[in-house]
Amino acid sequence: MRQIVLDTETTGLEPSAGHRIIEIGCVELVNRRLTGNHYQQFLNPDREIDEGATEVHGIRTQDLIDKPHFADVAEDFINFIRGAELIIHNAPFDVGFINHELQLMEATHGKVDGFCTVLDTLKMAREIHPGQKNNLDALCKRYYVNNSRRELHGALLDAEILADVYLAMTGGQTHLSLGGVSADSKPGQQLTNHPLEKRPSGLRIIHASDEEVNAHNQRLDLIDKASNGQCVWKRLSDS
Repeated sequence: MRQIVLDTETTGLEPSAGHRIIEIGCVELVNRRLTGNHYQQFLNPDREIDEGATEVHGIRTQDLIDKPHFADVAEDFINFIRGAELIIHNAPFDVGFINHELQLMEATHGKVDGFCTVLDTLKMAREIHPGQKNNLDALCKRYYVNNSRRELHGALLDAEILADVYLAMTGGQTHLSLGGVSADSKPGQQLTNHPLEKRPSGLRIIHASDEEVNAHNQRLDLIDKASNGQCVWKRLSDS
């Protein structure tokens, strides 16, 4: 399963008001693992960037004078995302801007949903955490994702952070060996347990404190809610 976590930065908030994309950032997931492949492109919007937008992402109009236009990179960008599931926080915003750029260049590709599927993590977060803040910073805090580098918004940086948040929201790691079966083993293949011949004696046993146990249980509750009751560790601890 190939997924692309995507974010954009723009000159303003409304493509209908002539605003344009100025940065695209993408990171690739295959079978829920980061591959290291990414796409980043700064773009010349042929217009001024709103002051309020610059305060958010720090990009100035003069920074983009020598950058390509969207039409110049559209083919490479679409080839990178084609056929993947796009994971976007507040997807209507980014997809709306990409579709607007495609429309301006009269592209034959049509709209984004013609060559990709889209998953909106903001919608997902609101379903999992109704009535709570669900912006990217709030989700980082909730799922213990490090966002200390995020002094300003940036498309590639935010895509990298969103990838970590998405994986945490949807169950975390998937490559652990559970129940004696490795995720990398062949179907039906069982792993053999090899008990230690000699166990060292005199080891000091340190038990978790009440505070640590409570923190552990709270984390399991989050994973269980995000995975619709499929948290294996919680089922074990409740049995």
